Amino acid sequence: MPRPRSLLLLGAALVSGACAPPTTAGAPPTPMVVPPVIVAGLPPVPAVRGAPIDVRVRYPVDNQLLTSRDSNFVLGSVGTGDASLAINGQTVPVAPNGAFLAWLPNPPAGALRYDVVVARAADTVRRTVRVRVPVRTPLPGAGTLRVDSGSVLPGRGLWAKRDDYVRVSVRAPANAVVLVEGSDRVRRPLIRGTGLVAAPSVAPSTAVVDANDDDLSAVFATDLAARLLADSARPARLFAIRGNDTVRLNVPLVRALPADTRVLAMLRSPSTIGSDTDRVVNARTIVDGTYKWMLLNGTIVEVTGRSQGFTRIRLDGTLDVWVDSDDLVLLPDGAAMPRRVTGGFRVTPSAEWVDVAISTGDRPAHLVEPDGRTLVLTLYGVQANPEISPIFGNDTLVRRMSWDQVTSDRVRITLTLSQPVFGWQSIWDESRRQFVLRVRRPPLIDAANPLRGLTIAVDPGHPPAGATGPTGLYEGDAVFPVGEQVAQLLRARGANVVMTRTSLAPVGLTERGVTARRASAHAFISVHLNALPDGVNPFTANGTSTLFYHQNSEPLARPVQEELMKRFGLRDLGVHYQNLAVARPTWYPSVLAEGLFLMLPEQEAAMRDAGFQRKYAEGLVVGLERYFRIFTPVLQP
Repeated sequence: MPRPRSLLLLGAALVSGACAPPTTAGAPPTPMVVPPVIVAGLPPVPAVRGAPIDVRVRYPVDNQLLTSRDSNFVLGSVGTGDASLAINGQTVPVAPNGAFLAWLPNPPAGALRYDVVVARAADTVRRTVRVRVPVRTPLPGAGTLRVDSGSVLPGRGLWAKRDDYVRVSVRAPANAVVLVEGSDRVRRPLIRGTGLVAAPSVAPSTAVVDANDDDLSAVFATDLAARLLADSARPARLFAIRGNDTVRLNVPLVRALPADTRVLAMLRSPSTIGSDTDRVVNARTIVDGTYKWMLLNGTIVEVTGRSQGFTRIRLDGTLDVWVDSDDLVLLPDGAAMPRRVTGGFRVTPSAEWVDVAISTGDRPAHLVEPDGRTLVLTLYGVQANPEISPIFGNDTLVRRMSWDQVTSDRVRITLTLSQPVFGWQSIWDESRRQFVLRVRRPPLIDAANPLRGLTIAVDPGHPPAGATGPTGLYEGDAVFPVGEQVAQLLRARGANVVMTRTSLAPVGLTERGVTARRASAHAFISVHLNALPDGVNPFTANGTSTLFYHQNSEPLARPVQEELMKRFGLRDLGVHYQNLAVARPTWYPSVLAEGLFLMLPEQEAAMRDAGFQRKYAEGLVVGLERYFRIFTPVLQP
């Protein structure tokens, strides 16, 4: 994870450190005895005494930009457990191995630094870590009128349909009046704040403001049709007015897409990893938002907008989504949108899967949603006309198939299965011009040996990226031996193991999924340690969690989480959905375990302990065993 997430590290001892009475500024801290705190399931932190003082602040680094509002964590090591520590005059407990974690107020604007003082007997070592905070230019309520020109929206490079509403906004003093003039030369008011309404002929807000304030910043905004911002001969302008002062700003030109023709594009992931099936284009509901749709390369779509490096595409008459602009190529002007009309639905069983083939003539945008024993396929920009739908072989997995024309150009196909959804793959058959939904059969399981004969992908998380603990233990290095022990335990139970990385070298996220899919893995389990962003108290937001992406992976996440909780005894952060790249492949259930928070000294120390590494691995393997017993055949009386 990005930065170390944590658990109750030194328990109450560390928590009390944030509230301890401050030392005299600049003076060595009063020695503070920190008794060893035993957390159930974690080994004791090894004691280091008499070692040289070696002050290393892991976070924040020098000149770090802090994004928290008022408080932040500081973590690192002093090299020995028998020294005392103060940061900005605040006494901070030191773990037996010299690690520390503090939760402190952000330094004041006039002294943006952490002064670190470490003492032992007559020895004192000082370090200073300088930090930065976001700076916003103040906009005073008196004197010369100033407006933040860098805050103007829309940004450059925006595309929109002519009648789409585009947000126009700017930061200006609250006692100013702000107007926008479009290409029609009509001036319209921008309204101050959210949800405030005023008549066009009056100032945007009647709220009382103090003109003597050093910073009267407010955001003024309105929505304007794209066509009024799209004329390069008559560009739109903003006017901020206060008394006799007026500030004029140009509004960046918007490209208004034609109303009488379509702009078409072909989706094309630039990735060269894996087969064409692995190279999907991820679509989102908003710019840079959470992935929802995984669309096939070669799908032709209508372009309806562009913003901040993302392009808005139309899936059907009522749904627009966003993709990375690098994931498509524009087609020549005049290109025609393919007509997609289905023929019959053909169900063809084979030993390991069932193919549901749908002739559509051209690749459709689609969405597959698992729900228990139901698999729902939505086809966008498609009309259904399935006169005959043969089901060959009286298949034992796909028991029922139904379809609905939800809108004039959206089809929903529902497959009812005899067992819980295990995995699937979306395929385009170019030779037959068919969309194929390949539904994977669950494996046959021996209840006594549920992992025998299965292929399990073991993914030691990171590098690249990853968290680092107070004494410098890097997440990618810490979880690698856990992954190796998972592999050892799996092989002892008769499973085949595929390791996504076999060394400490970096492996890309997409490559990990491709490795598992090519091996036809029956499950994918990723081993991680958690981290927290700026501004989150590590003493209250920490624990063990197990994450999944597709709903059919949730039944695997549950027993994995339960087994880790039994062994670690930490706070239960639960099982939940998260937008995880390594968990997005669909051919197998996959989970990501966040066993500990590496930023906490006790938990970082545990990850250096071979016995605890084994305990982590055992929890994952037993969780896998419990999950696969779901698929044990039920004997009929």
